[in-house]
Amino acid sequence: MMKRRSHIRSLKKSIVLISFLSCLFTLNTNGQSLKGITGKPDTSYTTFSAYQQTKKHYRDITIVHEFKYSDVAEKKGLTYCTVNGRDLMIDAFMPKGKVLKKIPAVIMIHGGGWRSGDRSQHYPLAESLAHLGYACFTPAYRLSTEALFPAAVYDIKAAIRWVKANASTYNIDTSKIVIAGFSAGGELAAFIGTTGNMPLFEGCDCNSRPTTNVAAVVDIDGTLSFTNSESGEGDDSKHTSAATYWFGYPKKGNEVLWEAASPLSYVSAKTPPTLFLNSGVDRMHAGRKDYIDVLDSNHIYSEVHTFEGAPHSFCLFNPWFEPTIKYINGFLKKVFHE
Repeated sequence: MMKRRSHIRSLKKSIVLISFLSCLFTLNTNGQSLKGITGKPDTSYTTFSAYQQTKKHYRDITIVHEFKYSDVAEKKGLTYCTVNGRDLMIDAFMPKGKVLKKIPAVIMIHGGGWRSGDRSQHYPLAESLAHLGYACFTPAYRLSTEALFPAAVYDIKAAIRWVKANASTYNIDTSKIVIAGFSAGGELAAFIGTTGNMPLFEGCDCNSRPTTNVAAVVDIDGTLSFTNSESGEGDDSKHTSAATYWFGYPKKGNEVLWEAASPLSYVSAKTPPTLFLNSGVDRMHAGRKDYIDVLDSNHIYSEVHTFEGAPHSFCLFNPWFEPTIKYINGFLKKVFHE
């Protein structure tokens, strides 16, 4: 245990300068590549593009569209933070009508390799959770076409603070804030869940209070380690990997940085209960066993549900969407004793 703590301290030191400088100006030191910062949205990953690709091998899948439940209220396009003149938006979905008690809140982070994707991809999930009695929020965050790691972490933490600061508006129980995410969003959810209130990763824009600790994590097919032998990130032999774009550094020669950006490096006795929902793509849950071993050693509850043979984007499509909602709801009911 002492060896692990010492290792974590060394990882933190490797990234502290990057975190500090990124609060001051665009970083370009020690050969960091900024070629991925185009200033233009990357639209390569959408629900429809994922559907077209996935349908080649799963002929019976269908896209899950918005439900527009009559008992769910929506507020879209709210600004939770403004960074360098850029408004970061968040959408709110909540049960309609008078609720007798404060309710849990789920903040859902979209995927897309930290480079693409859009928060609207998870409107169906947010609506479904609101239909079940949760307040649900879908934030945008700066992608690697705009800003490098750890900007996305700072943004989502600002969104957590915004949700807590507006808890009375949405009738939220601030002791029951859940961070969830899919793919890159799942990695971010796990990272944020393991680094709550850690000054190194809090950022310096927007909503300096309240805290960013959360009560539960839902990781939907998001990697837990960039350096684990199962990880598929960092292979730039054919094209630049998504994580290489996000960090601005290749894995080779910068392994310490890549490890310092991994959720596995920070899982501890302070990590909240965690739900893992995984596809049949092994590399998407790299580091999961080691992560759960730490949770178990600290008597922290976790669940794993694997959709055997399912594609990576399973949560966007039928027949996997409804079971995904069921697992999330069941996990949260158990964790919050409801």
